[in-house]
Formats: sequence, C-alpha cells, structure tokens
Amino acid sequence: MASIFTQIIDGELPAHKVYESERELAFLDIHPYSEGHTLVVPKLEVASFEELPPDAAQSLVVTLQKVARGVQQAMGTPHYNLSCNNGSAAGQVVFHVHFHIIPRYEHQSKLSRDKPGDDEMERIAARIRDAIAAG
Repeated sequence: MASIFTQIIDGELPAHKVYESERELAFLDIHPYSEGHTLVVPKLEVASFEELPPDAAQSLVVTLQKVARGVQQAMGTPHYNLSCNNGSAAGQVVFHVHFHIIPRYEHQSKLSRDKPGDDEMERIAARIRDAIAAG
C-alpha cells in the first residue's frame, strides 16, 4: 500500500502544499512542532535516505535548501531544525523518506504539537509559497 505521503503526492489526500517540483513535494506537517513546520519528501517512495538513488538525493537536498530559505523568510526567523528520522528506532513513523524543517524562535522554550486550524494552516502555507516564489 502506498504511504500517506505518496497518497498526498498523488492527490488522494489533502495537504497544505508550499512547493512542488518534478521530483519533490513540500507541505506543512499536520501536527507541527512550531508554526511553519514543513515536510519535504521525494516523489519516489523509498523508506530510507540511503535508498534514494544519488541523483534523487542530490535533487532532494537542493529542494531542501530552497524550501528552508522560504520557511526562514516567511516565518521571520533564521533558526530552524532540519531532521530526518531514518528507521523506527530513530522515530520514523511514515516509511517514506522525508525531512522536517522546523522553524525555531528566540522566545520559544520548547516545541509543542498544537495543531492550528485549517484556515491558519493555509495562511502559513501561502506565506511560505510566496517567500519561495520570491526567491
């Protein structure tokens, strides 16, 4: 069965998309650790980072940079965590390789999992899309 991320990529499930290329998709995490928490996934469904062919890994890293810059600009902070949970012992829940870009703020003492409403999620996604488009 296709992963939840493949279902999002295929348009079978909704997502607040912020960037899409031929090889990758970036969208907001539905249970964000902070405002602007974004996932970047390759469209090729593989479970772990090392399974990606070298050209797909290179493309993914370039997209990660582009989306991270957009998240920084849109969310007004230069600080973020970049993570990839690779394997169940590392906390991976969806076995489709993906990276988290988690904005961090000076006033933020801890990460939370408070889910914003759908309107707020779309507002955040639009800000990030605009920042990415502006380069």
